[in-house]
Amino acid sequence: QVQLIESGGGLVQAGGALSLSCVVSGRAYATGWFRQAPGKEREFVAAMSWSVANIYYADFVKGRFTISRDTADNTVSLQMNSLKPEDTAVYYCAASVRGLSVDESAYDYWGQGTQVTVSS
Repeated sequence: QVQLIESGGGLVQAGGALSLSCVVSGRAYATGWFRQAPGKEREFVAAMSWSVANIYYADFVKGRFTISRDTADNTVSLQMNSLKPEDTAVYYCAASVRGLSVDESAYDYWGQGTQVTVSS
Protein backbone atom coordinates (compact mmCIF):
# COMPACT_ATOMS: atom_id res chain seq x y z
CA GLN A 1 0.00 0.00 0.00
CA VAL A 2 1.30 3.43 -0.95
CA GLN A 3 -0.06 6.72 0.36
CA LEU A 4 0.56 10.06 -1.30
CA ILE A 5 0.04 13.44 0.31
CA GLU A 6 0.42 16.48 -1.90
CA SER A 7 0.97 20.12 -1.10
CA GLY A 8 2.18 23.32 -2.67
CA GLY A 9 -0.43 24.44 -5.18
CA GLY A 10 -1.65 28.01 -5.40
CA LEU A 11 -2.09 31.12 -7.50
CA VAL A 12 0.82 32.66 -9.38
CA GLN A 13 1.26 35.17 -12.17
CA ALA A 14 2.48 34.11 -15.59
CA GLY A 15 6.26 33.80 -15.59
CA GLY A 16 6.31 32.89 -11.93
CA ALA A 17 7.24 29.67 -10.16
CA LEU A 18 5.66 27.13 -7.83
CA SER A 19 6.90 23.97 -6.21
CA LEU A 20 4.66 20.97 -5.58
CA SER A 21 5.53 18.29 -3.05
CA CYS A 22 4.32 14.74 -2.61
CA VAL A 23 5.18 12.72 0.47
CA VAL A 24 5.30 9.05 -0.49
CA SER A 25 4.63 6.46 2.20
CA GLY A 26 5.33 2.90 1.13
CA ARG A 27 7.37 1.33 -1.66
CA ALA A 28 6.96 2.44 -5.26
CA TYR A 29 8.81 1.60 -8.45
CA ALA A 30 8.12 4.98 -9.98
CA THR A 31 6.37 8.25 -9.23
CA GLY A 32 4.86 10.77 -11.57
CA TRP A 33 2.93 13.99 -11.88
CA PHE A 34 -0.16 14.37 -14.01
CA ARG A 35 -2.53 17.28 -14.46
CA GLN A 36 -6.12 17.89 -15.47
CA ALA A 37 -7.38 21.21 -16.73
CA PRO A 38 -11.10 22.08 -16.71
CA GLY A 39 -12.89 20.29 -19.52
CA LYS A 40 -9.82 18.31 -20.52
CA GLU A 41 -8.52 14.82 -19.91
CA ARG A 42 -5.79 14.18 -17.41
CA GLU A 43 -2.34 14.34 -19.01
CA PHE A 44 1.18 13.29 -18.18
CA VAL A 45 3.62 15.92 -16.90
CA ALA A 46 6.72 14.19 -15.52
CA ALA A 47 7.81 10.90 -13.98
CA MET A 48 10.88 9.22 -12.61
CA SER A 49 11.98 5.85 -11.37
CA TRP A 50 12.41 5.58 -7.61
CA SER A 51 16.16 5.23 -8.12
CA VAL A 52 16.07 8.53 -10.10
CA ALA A 53 17.99 6.76 -12.86
CA ASN A 54 15.29 7.46 -15.43
CA ILE A 55 13.23 10.61 -15.83
CA TYR A 56 10.57 11.47 -18.39
CA TYR A 57 9.01 14.85 -19.18
CA ALA A 58 6.12 15.90 -21.37
CA ASP A 59 7.35 18.03 -24.25
CA PHE A 60 5.37 21.03 -23.09
CA VAL A 61 7.25 21.23 -19.76
CA LYS A 62 10.78 20.42 -20.84
CA GLY A 63 13.15 23.10 -19.69
CA ARG A 64 10.57 24.60 -17.33
CA PHE A 65 9.64 21.84 -14.85
CA THR A 66 11.94 19.61 -12.82
CA ILE A 67 10.96 16.45 -10.97
CA SER A 68 13.15 15.33 -8.10
CA ARG A 69 13.15 13.18 -4.96
CA ASP A 70 14.49 13.94 -1.51
CA THR A 71 15.78 10.60 -0.24
CA ALA A 72 15.81 11.84 3.34
CA ASP A 73 12.04 11.99 3.63
CA ASN A 74 10.75 10.33 0.43
CA THR A 75 9.30 13.56 -0.88
CA VAL A 76 8.85 13.84 -4.63
CA SER A 77 8.83 17.42 -5.86
CA LEU A 78 7.86 19.19 -9.03
CA GLN A 79 9.55 22.54 -9.46
CA MET A 80 7.62 24.59 -11.99
CA ASN A 81 9.26 27.68 -13.49
CA SER A 82 8.19 30.09 -16.23
CA LEU A 83 4.57 29.18 -15.63
CA LYS A 84 2.00 29.93 -18.30
CA PRO A 85 -1.78 30.36 -18.03
CA GLU A 86 -2.17 27.06 -19.90
CA ASP A 87 -0.43 25.32 -16.99
CA THR A 88 -3.54 25.98 -14.90
CA ALA A 89 -4.86 22.61 -13.74
CA VAL A 90 -5.26 20.26 -10.83
CA TYR A 91 -1.94 18.47 -10.42
CA TYR A 92 -1.84 14.89 -9.19
CA CYS A 93 1.01 12.90 -7.76
CA ALA A 94 0.94 9.20 -8.65
CA ALA A 95 2.91 6.09 -7.77
CA SER A 96 3.41 2.88 -9.68
CA VAL A 97 4.45 -0.46 -8.24
CA ARG A 98 4.81 -1.93 -11.73
CA GLY A 99 7.05 0.35 -13.76
CA LEU A 100 7.95 3.79 -15.03
CA SER A 101 5.54 5.03 -17.64
CA VAL A 102 3.98 8.13 -19.16
CA ASP A 103 0.63 6.31 -19.25
CA GLU A 104 -1.63 6.99 -16.28
CA SER A 105 -2.98 3.45 -16.43
CA ALA A 106 0.41 2.24 -15.16
CA TYR A 107 -0.04 4.12 -11.89
CA ASP A 108 -1.67 2.36 -8.97
CA TYR A 109 -1.95 5.09 -6.35
CA TRP A 110 -2.97 8.72 -6.62
CA GLY A 111 -2.81 11.79 -4.44
CA GLN A 112 -5.78 14.00 -3.77
CA GLY A 113 -4.70 16.67 -6.26
CA THR A 114 -3.61 20.25 -5.76
CA GLN A 115 -4.84 23.28 -7.72
CA VAL A 116 -2.37 25.38 -9.66
CA THR A 117 -3.71 28.59 -11.16
CA VAL A 118 -1.59 30.82 -13.38
CA SER A 119 -2.99 34.27 -14.09
CA SER A 120 -2.12 36.21 -17.23
